[in-house]
Amino acid sequence: MITIIDSSRCLHYFSTSAKLETYNEDCEKINDCAIRLPSEDDKWLSFRNHCRKERVPFVIYADLECALEKTDSDLLSKTKEKYISFTKHVDSTKIDQKNCVQLCFIDSYRFLASSLDKLSSFLNNDKLQVLRHEFSHLSEENFNLLTRKGVFPYEYIDCSEKLNELRLPSRESFYSSLTDSTVSESDYAHAVNVWQRFSIQTLGEYSDLYLKIDVLLLADVFENFRESCITSYGLDPAYYYTLPGFTWDAMLKHTRVKFELLTDIDMVMFIERGIRGGLSQCTNRYARANNEYMPQCSGRYTQANNKYMCSYDSSKPSSYLMYYDVNNLYGWAMCQPLPYAEFRWIKDVVNFDARAIAPDSPTGYILEVDLEYPQHLNDQHIDLPFCPTRDKPPGKREDKLLATLYEKQRYIIHYRNLQQCTRHGLRVTKIHRILQFTQSPWLREYIELNSQFRMRAKNDFEKNLYKLMNNAVFGKTMENVRNHVDVKLVTKWDGRYGAEAMIAKPNFHSRSIFAENLIAVELRKLEVKFDKPIYVGMCILDISKVCLYEFHEYMLPLFRDKCKIMYTDTDSLIYRVECEDVYETMKRDIARFDTSDYPTDNAYGMPLAYKKVPGLMKDENNVAIITEFVGLRAKMYAVRVDGNKDTKKAKGVKSNVVARTITFDDYTRCLNEEIEITRRQSCIRSKLHEVYTISESKIALSPYDDKRYVVPDSTETLPWGHWRIPL
Repeated sequence: MITIIDSSRCLHYFSTSAKLETYNEDCEKINDCAIRLPSEDDKWLSFRNHCRKERVPFVIYADLECALEKTDSDLLSKTKEKYISFTKHVDSTKIDQKNCVQLCFIDSYRFLASSLDKLSSFLNNDKLQVLRHEFSHLSEENFNLLTRKGVFPYEYIDCSEKLNELRLPSRESFYSSLTDSTVSESDYAHAVNVWQRFSIQTLGEYSDLYLKIDVLLLADVFENFRESCITSYGLDPAYYYTLPGFTWDAMLKHTRVKFELLTDIDMVMFIERGIRGGLSQCTNRYARANNEYMPQCSGRYTQANNKYMCSYDSSKPSSYLMYYDVNNLYGWAMCQPLPYAEFRWIKDVVNFDARAIAPDSPTGYILEVDLEYPQHLNDQHIDLPFCPTRDKPPGKREDKLLATLYEKQRYIIHYRNLQQCTRHGLRVTKIHRILQFTQSPWLREYIELNSQFRMRAKNDFEKNLYKLMNNAVFGKTMENVRNHVDVKLVTKWDGRYGAEAMIAKPNFHSRSIFAENLIAVELRKLEVKFDKPIYVGMCILDISKVCLYEFHEYMLPLFRDKCKIMYTDTDSLIYRVECEDVYETMKRDIARFDTSDYPTDNAYGMPLAYKKVPGLMKDENNVAIITEFVGLRAKMYAVRVDGNKDTKKAKGVKSNVVARTITFDDYTRCLNEEIEITRRQSCIRSKLHEVYTISESKIALSPYDDKRYVVPDSTETLPWGHWRIPL
């Protein structure tokens, strides 16, 4: 049995009292961080920022490669070198130390995390009001040249003299080491067209125009974003630092929900231990499909379109590879009953029956239980064991989220997940604690509001925005206040706010020197206040797993041992199914699937239905047939699709490197020969605010997977704890 003991001072966990006592001695010496919980008088969280309904009067758009007068700055930082925002004080307006004009710099990328090229492509010309105002004298033809991000030879310009060149550099001069390629012919033709149409004389003039268009397009993108947000939610995002912060306030305003913040430290730690992310694992490492929808041939590879295609062999059993993805999984989970108030411990845990609680009950529960995983379930649950845990694989040091067949001790679980796993044979051997709360689908109204906005959207920009608003609100429910840091930018040594005084503070952590008169000092937080409803995020994560496991519950009785999961990743499942026609099964159970993206004249006779309904499964490839799958480990797999480009995933390797230098055959070679495959890639790095490009050699593909036991001389894997794994 595992005993969890915590330090009441800083809330670190320990397995023995001896370790806790040793830690507390050191903790009191070096850690001045106090834990503060909301008081009984201040434990309710609701929408309060009514002043943000008014527009921010002045918003300045600019690239920040400009000279700014040195002055005091306040940081909202993630680390000493990564900042969410910073505020500069205008010294000439100072009345005293606190009262002065302040310029708050926010990063548009923290609201709209896409390239400017992509974002501007979402906007119609009539939405480009800032750009139109600046270039009102242009003909429509010339104006259209400015409505997309320009093309620039970044690496070619390595000295100021090149800005005086009188002609546009050759296409080869637009080479980028980051992509290991030059610009496309169409992009270069666009650059030539801009040079000629605007009578540009030097490369410096071209640079000025390029930068000007960048700023104006960004202004139009963000102003359209502001306008859409103000119209839809009655709040101005210019008051906020990030999209999650904005959508969180918009949700509070719209739903009028009042969260009860936890005032019991045991409840806080209880919830923290129950937070587990999405499961990603490779279950079976290789499969080839064989069905009538594939090209007809005598069971051999044929070369077509410069790649090998798997072909149908009627003498072998019919089988399919299906890539299913849950529509808006977290959106579905956020529409379920979620906790918000009246948290209390249940005293009589012995007589509690989780099976009697309805999914939509006004009262919900999170339990701490011991679970037995009977051995006779090993083969039945081999592909997707219940109750994943964050643990170290055998012989490893790094914690990973593992779906194992081990017994679970003191496992924190939502009651709906517990109902599901006990229904499938797991046994509760002991209930340690039960946290009861009031719940309702209070978030559903906001999720559905954004879905309605998306359906009524007039352009792709708005469609993308309302999707982001739903996705970002989930991230805010998971905010970990322990990760907040306190960083000061210091420009002098002496004085109350100088570097000497900061370094002398007892909560000094570290410093980074950027220049002779500029350093960043990180201070340990003197206080951490637990003022976020993290219980919402914990329940969303647990409930989302119910949806994925329910679909596997549906598949297993249909196909039994003819159905194998190849790969799973949070909201998706890749199956190998042995049957005559898997599409006929889908048609019979059409209410489980979103088939709206199939062509109307599809070869399967699939009706188009249930468009974008959250929680339904969707065939990722629609009309295309998956012919082959190779999986190496989590986030590292390849899918071959008839008539389409191969899907190739390799975590940590840049997408352009994967696309250009790694083939499907590399995955099969890595698997069969048990070799690691390396690739070189170029990346931008920043250290002490010095930006540079590096070229690194990286292991791109590896056959070694420790999240499951790999059966020797086989493409099969077993979950840890399976009876077949040798001791």
